[in-house]
Order: sequence, then C-alpha cells, then structure tokens
Amino acid sequence: MLTVGDQFPDLHMTGVNEENEFIDVDVLLPEWTVVYFYPKDFTFICPTEIAEMDKLCSEADVIGVSGDNEFCKLAWKKDNSLIREINHILAADCGLRLSRKLGIVDEKNGVCYRATFIIDPEGIIQHVSVNALDTGRNANEVLRTIQALQAGGLTGCSWQPGEDFVA
Repeated sequence: MLTVGDQFPDLHMTGVNEENEFIDVDVLLPEWTVVYFYPKDFTFICPTEIAEMDKLCSEADVIGVSGDNEFCKLAWKKDNSLIREINHILAADCGLRLSRKLGIVDEKNGVCYRATFIIDPEGIIQHVSVNALDTGRNANEVLRTIQALQAGGLTGCSWQPGEDFVA
C-alpha cells in the first residue's frame, strides 16, 4: 500500500462535478487535495460519508472515488438527497486501476476499502487511513488533520487551528 511520503499516482478519471456535469478528473492538483475512496454507489453508509466530506472543501480540493462508472454516480446524486448538492467531485475508478495502484482493494468483494489520502501541493501523500467496509469515517477528524498538516508546526493529537504548537 502506498503511504506517507510516497508520490500519489497520476491517473485520469471521469467524474461528476457539483453541477452534475461529466468532467475529466486529474488527481494531481497543485494544491492540498483529499482523495477518499468508498466501496459502491447506491449504498447506505457511503452517502453519509460523502455528505460529511463536503466539510473539507474549504481547506482542500476533495475527490470521492469508487469503482462505479460516472453514469452511476450521476444517477445516484440525482436520486439521493444526502449527496444531491455536494460541492465536490465524485470520480469513477472503473476497473479499480487507481485503487490497485494504491493497494486499497478488497479483492474478495471486488471493491476499494474506505481509504482517505491527504496529498500536499507537490503530490506527496501526507496522511493515509483505511477503514473496513462496514465502518464510516469521521470527516471532522480528516478536516483537523488537513488543518494540522497545513499549519506547519508540531501539532498535538487534539490540536485545533489557532492553538499553539507543541514546543
């Protein structure tokens, strides 16, 4: 599995933006980026995470990814009130090519794990976490982690923006 300090792979995908338009998605963006993976569209836990990940948009570019195609993502966004008006991209990792490069595929079930990557403006992974398929993530902790990484100092485990660094 790729981890902290590794270069995030450059791979282009098709996605659906906040206006429900199909777009080309380049994961390597010249700013802080959160790329999070979820197993499948039209499921129960995934829309709760996707809606919460919108909190991260003020701090980073946010891209949600699953192996389902872009047409499935568009239909799901139109169908599900939790994700209908999200402000970030949902991208299609058809064939799980990016997920396999990252080492986050549950081969038994043929889906990606619930993985979260925080990538710096140089394309280097600064944070990675992976959850089991049945366990949702806490977007508030991902947000705190982004803010701590961007702060540029020694941040304690409960550090919040505006607090002093660890001396």
